[in-house]
Amino acid sequence: MCRLARNHRLFHRQSDNPGFDAPVNPAIKGQDRILGGRLRLFDRYLAGQLLIYFGFFSLVLVAVYWVNRAIGLFDRLIAGGSNLVTFIEFTALALPNVIYAVLPVSALVAALYGINRFSSDSEMIVAQTTGLSPWRLARPVLMFGLVVGVMVSILAHVLVPASRAALLERSAELSRDITSRLLKEGEFLHPGTGVTVYVREITPQGELLGLFLQDRRSETMRTSYTAERAILVRADTGTRLVMFDGMAQTLQTADLSLVVTTFDDFAYDLAGLAGSGVAGRPDPRDLSTLTLLRADRATQSLTGEDAAKLIFEGHARFAEALFAFALPLMALGFMVLGGYSRLGLWRQIMAVVVAAILLKMLANVVENAARSDSDLWWTIYMPGLMTLALGAGLVWRDTRGPYLFGRGAAT
Repeated sequence: MCRLARNHRLFHRQSDNPGFDAPVNPAIKGQDRILGGRLRLFDRYLAGQLLIYFGFFSLVLVAVYWVNRAIGLFDRLIAGGSNLVTFIEFTALALPNVIYAVLPVSALVAALYGINRFSSDSEMIVAQTTGLSPWRLARPVLMFGLVVGVMVSILAHVLVPASRAALLERSAELSRDITSRLLKEGEFLHPGTGVTVYVREITPQGELLGLFLQDRRSETMRTSYTAERAILVRADTGTRLVMFDGMAQTLQTADLSLVVTTFDDFAYDLAGLAGSGVAGRPDPRDLSTLTLLRADRATQSLTGEDAAKLIFEGHARFAEALFAFALPLMALGFMVLGGYSRLGLWRQIMAVVVAAILLKMLANVVENAARSDSDLWWTIYMPGLMTLALGAGLVWRDTRGPYLFGRGAAT
């Protein structure tokens, strides 16, 4: 392959001379075709390896993130009387948002691991000795970044808003099902974490007689309610328990003081007992990208957010895809700044990690600015563009020399 690359470069140097009439040599043409095929094979090989590592690290990160969230979700749903099928349904609906959060990180980790392994196995040196320039090495990395960017875009614009909307609707249904979990006579029920309910009798009209309810969700106080009778009322914001002729006993845990209050009627909100409650307004992240970018008065009234926040949410979806696309190129740019070393490329890896942290800090700064001023929406793209420019600049720097990390000095 090295001989073919030298012939390929010689042929093009001669062809660039205006006074040179390049002869039609079938052997050189055949060599060019063979070289082009091998380069395409190299692109597929490196991009394929990066995708394999990307899939592995994505699976690991999603599993870790999902387990942390699933434990709390399991406690809330199962303790509230929901079955295992409901838990699996809620978990599946939350999965796109989890994947969306970890994909850029797993893409960066996969690029670092893949390029480091490519270098430690001397495959990088073999590729460079065949005449592959840093720009040519960047081609499969850009292909990999493009795949990641497309995946992030699909999640951001389609799957995450759809799953969040479905999760909100399912949460509302679960909150309304609180009625069936309360309508049981003579049993101590636990419709939510830290909440205990007992009903002595239920009349044919649906009245709850002899009600006892204890709320231990607050760390600073515990409240126990008793009422002669109560009814369940459905409102726009969720289900409420209206109690009549009762008493509320509130124990302050700090000084163990007890406050007793009697009431003729009292409304207790049951919306939060379903695990996630019923939101009075939709979150901007539940809306489509086009709706967010329009940010008309109807959408502002619906969500309760101003135009700057809505426009920010819309452009943030594009900016996240750009950032995910640029991260592998930045990783390559740092990794090619050093030569082969038996100690590995740990200095370059640390430089990539530091650069990624600084760029993420910049992203947080510009996000705060874009949320407060609708005219600053363009600043959201700065971290992604700077990441792309940094990666391209480092790849270009590698073609110039001398190198920042002592290229060519085998340790």
